[in-house]
Amino acid sequence: MSDDHTHVQDFFGARAADWDSRFPDDGPAYADAVARMRLHAGDRVLDAGCGTGRALPPLRAAVGATGLIVGADLTPAMLEAAVRAGRDRDGRLLLADVTALPLRTKSLDAVFAAGLVAHLPNPGENLRELGRVVRPGGTLALFHPIGRAALAARQGRQLTPDDLRAGANLGPLLAGSGWEMTSYVDEDVRFLALAVRRE
Repeated sequence: MSDDHTHVQDFFGARAADWDSRFPDDGPAYADAVARMRLHAGDRVLDAGCGTGRALPPLRAAVGATGLIVGADLTPAMLEAAVRAGRDRDGRLLLADVTALPLRTKSLDAVFAAGLVAHLPNPGENLRELGRVVRPGGTLALFHPIGRAALAARQGRQLTPDDLRAGANLGPLLAGSGWEMTSYVDEDVRFLALAVRRE
């Protein structure tokens, strides 16, 4: 396992037990982001870096009983927290590295990724891997329940021009990874970039 992965597991593993209680008001933001993906009944969706599975209930509601939801995360403690919260009823939980997914090529309709981009060791290559498992025309949602400026303030840091999630940086990064950014919102109450998988 790379040092990047060990750091991610250590960071989130230590915070998994109380993760949901630290951010108790994020549910509506997750539901709104999922609604903006315009999923359909029967769709197959990956929640990449699903953590405690907060997106799984709205994803399940969007795709219905005939849809498939897979929540993949690198940190066992986060998946254990998802099970304790009962979110395994809304999707299959998979202990997996989203940079090398054990999923078939073009097997999914969409990927939802909350807070994931900042933790990817090689963002361009890793976004290409997410694209590999999505059919052409499928959707990617890069989400965070608060915007970049609000998150930076929470973390006690300044936004810099090289911020990966800045629109001027994210658009070209997605384009180079086989995605076309179709929508970009960065407000205090939400960050959401939507992209479509190119042919």
